Amino acid sequence: MALPFFSTPVRAGFPSPAEDHQEDRLDLNSLLVRHPAATYYLRAKGDSMTGAGIQDGDLLMVDRAIEATPGMIVVAAVDNEFTVKLLEATPSGFCLAPANPHFEKIVLKDAQELTLWGVVINVIHSVHPHN
Repeated sequence: MALPFFSTPVRAGFPSPAEDHQEDRLDLNSLLVRHPAATYYLRAKGDSMTGAGIQDGDLLMVDRAIEATPGMIVVAAVDNEFTVKLLEATPSGFCLAPANPHFEKIVLKDAQELTLWGVVINVIHSVHPHN
């Protein structure tokens, strides 16, 4: 669905009449989704990723077609328990790190299974309170 797009940046100060600056219509899917068949959304729960700008309740756009590399935020399953964390390389493999110092890293033990479900490519954060 394409919605009106105003190309002039909005200032957080003196107001500017925006109607004069509408240039086109913008479809967020065409702007944000690189691999439509491999992209899905999910909602974040908890506050272990607040340092990466992911808040409780945010909508995450995840792309399964992107190869996950260390430093990326990933959706992962550890023994079928899903989580969103930073992928980190360790001498023995990978670990999953939170972006909040109040949480511990998930260091995989020998018998644990790690499955990567995709790379988080966008976060939609609402500033309007939900009722």
